[in-house]
Order: sequence, then structure tokens, then C-alpha cells
Amino acid sequence: MIIVAGYIDVAPRDREVYLAGCVGVVEQARSAPGCLDFVIAADLVDPMRIDIYERWESRAAVEAFRGSGPDDGQAAMIVAASVAEYDVAAERPLV
Repeated sequence: MIIVAGYIDVAPRDREVYLAGCVGVVEQARSAPGCLDFVIAADLVDPMRIDIYERWESRAAVEAFRGSGPDDGQAAMIVAASVAEYDVAAERPLV
């Protein structure tokens, strides 16, 4: 399993526009083969932060879906980012 997690920062005035531009990507990802979960969401306490969380069945599934990233308009809004990929060997349900 592959998990992609982290955050991006945009100016508070740009956050809603950025998120609105992500709706189609989230819909596409969630219907893509191998996607277990895909979230791009406003952080509850930091007005600049957008949280990223993706969970995929395999590296092949991530690579088959992955495009070139945000379009130029969205990329121009990003002031900082910290997103990483994690290879997960096992999982334990907590609920």
C-alpha cells in the first residue's frame, strides 16, 4: 500500500478557489483503479493550509493515476508544500 500525505500552503484569500479547482481531481482519483482514499481538504485551524491524504493499493496504481500535478494557475497559488509518499507493509484497523 502507498500513502501520500502532507500539506500545501496557499494565501488564505486563495484557499477556497484552490480547493474548488481540486473537486474534479478528487472525483477522478476516487474512481481510479487502486484508489482506496483521496482527500484534499482545508485545515481546521490554519487558514493557509490544505491537507493532502491519499491511499493506494500499489505503486502501479499511483503511477497510473498521477498526472503532472496542479495546473499552472493552482501551482502559482502554492507558497509552500510538504508532501511525501510512504510504502506501507502492514495495517491494523483501529475501529
